[in-house]
Amino acid sequence: MPAIEQSHLAELVRETRQCLQLSQAKFAAKLGVSFQSVNRWENGRTKPLPLALKQIEHLLHQMGDAGQDLLAKYFPE
Repeated sequence: MPAIEQSHLAELVRETRQCLQLSQAKFAAKLGVSFQSVNRWENGRTKPLPLALKQIEHLLHQMGDAGQDLLAKYFPE
């Protein structure tokens, strides 16, 4: 998996969550992490662990066209 800049990670998390129309708390529950983790990711204070990034990438694959756009933007081949 290519390295993604921390500022882009914040955008990736926020855009993925918004596309899924989930609150930070519900997105956190879907990923099996705390609300605080998602909040810190979106505010650029910390970055998701590789396992969480894989889960986000998996969610994007399940989202259809919207997910494909975000995959192309944040996970270029």
